Order: sequence, then C-alpha cells, then structure tokens
Amino acid sequence: MRILIGTSSDKAQGVYVCGFDEKTGGVGPAVLGAKVAFPSFLAVHPNGRWVYSVSEVGQFNGEKAGGVFGFRMDQRLDELTPINSQSSGGPGPCHLSVDPSGSMLMVANYGAGSVASFPIAADGAIGPRGGFDQHHGSSVDPKRQKGPHAHSIVPDPSGRFALSCDLGLDHLLIYQLQPSRGGLIAADPSFVPIRPGTGPRHVAFDPSGLHAYVITEMGNTITTFAWDSARGTLLEGKTVSTLPDGAEAGGSGAEVTVHPSGRFVYASNRGHNSIAVFAVDPASGELTRRGHTSSGGDWPRHFAIDPTGRFLIAANQRSNNLLVFAIDGRTGALTATPHRVEVPAPTCVRFMVTVGE
Repeated sequence: MRILIGTSSDKAQGVYVCGFDEKTGGVGPAVLGAKVAFPSFLAVHPNGRWVYSVSEVGQFNGEKAGGVFGFRMDQRLDELTPINSQSSGGPGPCHLSVDPSGSMLMVANYGAGSVASFPIAADGAIGPRGGFDQHHGSSVDPKRQKGPHAHSIVPDPSGRFALSCDLGLDHLLIYQLQPSRGGLIAADPSFVPIRPGTGPRHVAFDPSGLHAYVITEMGNTITTFAWDSARGTLLEGKTVSTLPDGAEAGGSGAEVTVHPSGRFVYASNRGHNSIAVFAVDPASGELTRRGHTSSGGDWPRHFAIDPTGRFLIAANQRSNNLLVFAIDGRTGALTATPHRVEVPAPTCVRFMVTVGE
C-alpha cells in the first residue's frame, strides 16, 4: 500500500509518496512523486490507478485561477506520471473529490467561492469543465465572511448528489450530479444553513449513506445531519464541540472522517493540536465525545484512516511531520506509534492500495 501526501509550502516540491505496511503501521521514507505547485489536496480515483490534485497557484494559463491535475500512478517506481490539467475555474482551489462511479471530478475554489466539475475520460484525463456554480452572499463575521468561500465538495455514497461547505456563507449547499457529462446543478432545496459565524469546512458521510457530519472551522463543532439520498435533503440533528470541556477558544476545526465500521467519527483541532474521538449512536447517527489525543505535532490540517480501519495518519502542517496512530477497534481510541514521516508542510493524506493486493 502507498501513502500519497499533498503539501502547501514554498519548501515543498509537490506530491510525495511513501510505503505503508497495513499490518504494522510502518511507513517508508517519503519521496517526491510529482512536481506540482501547492498541491494542498488530493483525491484517488476508485480504480486505484489515477490521482488528482489541486494546485493553489494565482494564475493558470493566463486565467486568474488555480489548477486541477491528473496523474497516473506507477507503483513500481513511486512516480506519478502527468495525464493532463485544467483550470479550476477560480482562485484558491482547496478541495476536490471523485464521484463513486469514477466518471467526474469536482473542485471547491475557496478564494472564488465557487465549485466546478469535470468529466473524467477513459484514460483518466480531466475533460473540459462540465459544471460550475458561483456562490453569492456573506455571513456575520466581518473579517472572514464578507463573501463566499467554498471549502469542500463531497459526493454522497449513492453518487446522485454532492454537498459543498461554504465557510463564508455558513451554508451547506446541495447539488444534483450529472456524471455522464461531468456536470452538477443546484438541488431543490439548494442548501441548509449552518449556525452563523461557525464557518463550515468539511463534510463526511457514514458508510450507510444515512448520515452526514459537518465540521466547522471557526466554531470547532460537528453537526450530524440525517441524509435522504432519494430526495437530496438534510435534517439537522445534534451539534457537539470538537474541543474538550473548558478548552480555551482559538485554533480551528479542520478534518472530519468516519471510521470504515461506521462506529466512530474523528475530527482534528488545529491550535489545540488534537484528534477528537466520537462514538456514533447506531440508531440516530449522533455523536458522543470519547476523548482527545495529541496529533503529535503542530496544526493537524488533515488525517486519514487506512482501509483496514486499524490505523490513522495525522498530517501536522506546521511541524512538517505525519504520525501513525493505532485504532482500538472496540473503543475507537487512538494510540501513537513510533512510526512517522517527515515532509514539508503536509496538508493531505491519501491511501492507495498497491495493484495486485
């Protein structure tokens, strides 16, 4: 198995690759897989052969926009061979995802406050833009919410819809997908509001596709939503803090991920530099906080759980390291292992199963 690492620093050269032993949690040294400017977020195609990256550059082919890049993974050499690239449709692309069918790529442009989508060709190439939506409006924080800031876009497990968190609007937007042409259109209803001033950042679905969890960057909270994949509607449930009781304000929520078993949810707190563990109520999907573990570094912007559900890897952006944690399958608790990787400003972690495994 391989780990792909996105970065965001002048000192980093692009996307890094390292080996991962799913039996022990051991990691090999990170090597440069592909040179890309500021590849802060990555997505792996369902076929396990293609990788997609944002590039947070100010100009792309003369346009005031970032880029989206496609690569073919050569796992014998730990190299990513470029396929092609397209404009992201706006400045500051910070998140991207592939729909479950592998037919389309979606990107969120934080600086522009927009989302865009693209068809994926039979050879993995990113086709011309098939869908685009410019968000409009503002929210209550005069410094950070003067305008829209699309922070993520994630397909639901059915592949019929996608949800986009907009930090600037305090909205969770809903899109109906058109995989055959790589398009998306606003659903009806087109959004649900999030608590004003909390700044929704990322969203994760549980394996059943019945619940979605939204982490807020400015509020350090997670809200549970019941998800109806037939109608594309959300019903708001319980909201919980990602911080311990009595923790000082400051920092920001970053990533939220559901364990493959569906029994636990994890969230990272930048500033507090911790990973929060939550137990999931099997009936309602709502969360109960079970504890916090140090991320093993500074500013855990992202983390990922390996496909076996036995290990979690946290990417600490400011301390330039990734740390491997063992997951207790009974309680969900995290235990730091001695395994770590040094990489300049890691901002995204993705697992890629080795071909033939």
